[in-house]
Amino acid sequence: MTEPSKVIHIRNVGHEIAENDLLQLVQPFGVVTKLVMLRAKNQALLQMHDVSSAVNAIQYYTNVQPSVRGRNVYIQFSSHQELTTMDQNAQGRKGGEQDSQPNRILLVTIHHLLYPITVEVLHQVFSPHGFVEKIVTFQKSAGSQALIQYQSRQSAVQARNALQGRNIYDGCCQLDIQFSNLSELQVNYNNERSRDFTNPSLPSEQKGRSSQPGYGDAGVAFPQMGNAAAIAAAFSGGLPPGISGTNDRCTILVSNLNPEKIDEDKLFNLFSIYGNIIRIKFLRSKPDHALIQMGDGFQAELAVHFLKGALLFGKRLEANFSKHANINAAPDTHEYAGSNLNRFNRNAVKNYRYCCAPTKMIHLSTLPPEITEEEIVSHLEEHGTIVNTKLFEVNGKKQALVLFESEEQATEALVCKHASTIDRSVIRISFSQLQNI
Repeated sequence: MTEPSKVIHIRNVGHEIAENDLLQLVQPFGVVTKLVMLRAKNQALLQMHDVSSAVNAIQYYTNVQPSVRGRNVYIQFSSHQELTTMDQNAQGRKGGEQDSQPNRILLVTIHHLLYPITVEVLHQVFSPHGFVEKIVTFQKSAGSQALIQYQSRQSAVQARNALQGRNIYDGCCQLDIQFSNLSELQVNYNNERSRDFTNPSLPSEQKGRSSQPGYGDAGVAFPQMGNAAAIAAAFSGGLPPGISGTNDRCTILVSNLNPEKIDEDKLFNLFSIYGNIIRIKFLRSKPDHALIQMGDGFQAELAVHFLKGALLFGKRLEANFSKHANINAAPDTHEYAGSNLNRFNRNAVKNYRYCCAPTKMIHLSTLPPEITEEEIVSHLEEHGTIVNTKLFEVNGKKQALVLFESEEQATEALVCKHASTIDRSVIRISFSQLQNI
């Protein structure tokens, strides 16, 4: 058994647990002089003012199970008698993990991830401390992580000293920075997941081909979709109810489709309301199933949240996160990464703001200037009963609202007629949150 120490070791410290939560746990027993969060290990070290305070806390929690934010945590004496300055850089104690030596490559773990953090955001945060050569992002059990390679070790040390424990945004996206033991990062693609700033000529991804002109352009770089600033601006810092903002799975499995009426481009039209689409693939063995890879995990979460249970072509859709991290390029996979029809290429703030579940009302834009309500009705009436329409102008451009009898009819009209052409104008359709015209 570990000898009594004024340093307390706490295990099962989830990412939702803040330093102040742990302080409240032990402060009734005495003054806390130091606190080290070992985020990579879900652990923490607390140093009390004296051994007797630590003994009182340990004795109390021997009989009472401590719980923080609904999570049971486990408290014991640390093998350390004192926390030194170097201890604050340590990421493992009894678990056997060794302190990494200063290195030009940093391992960054991001906690309290309310907004997706992109390569661009990381570059903006870390580049003031030196030339950043490469960035690679990935997901691990510890959370959203990135490897950041500087040109010099001195820059990496300076960045770690300046940024360790800081938040990228107020109250969220906390940085936990360690030195990596890697000597060189290998980057194969310049895209939303990785970037080699010393080699801008790298491809964005493996090349592929779209099924339909206008829906894809092979080899075009896919823009950054997980734009945290745009998301924060769209939702005023607070996400819609039911949206966690922490999902990291980009691929969705959609089932219970009507295989006789649906295809990749129609799925694109529907799911592109919630984010940019990279690839879509129907499953050969299950023709009513399809995989859809979104631009990032946040966009995938929006799509699953708003489309689960939606009615389309007489079927109620089932949407869940896939076990597949992405969809591999293949002859039966349809590419959309470079499509100019992806809605979030431009004005992402407005598009995030308009995300909602299917409604009876659709909004049409980029209409031809001389269009009439009769022409709009004629273009859409095959998909259901149109209750009302309204044609209007915004900044001199024609737009329209069309109210259908049911959400299913409006959804079918959107799926079939988004990106269709009226008098040489490619129209855009989205759901409107208005109840009446």
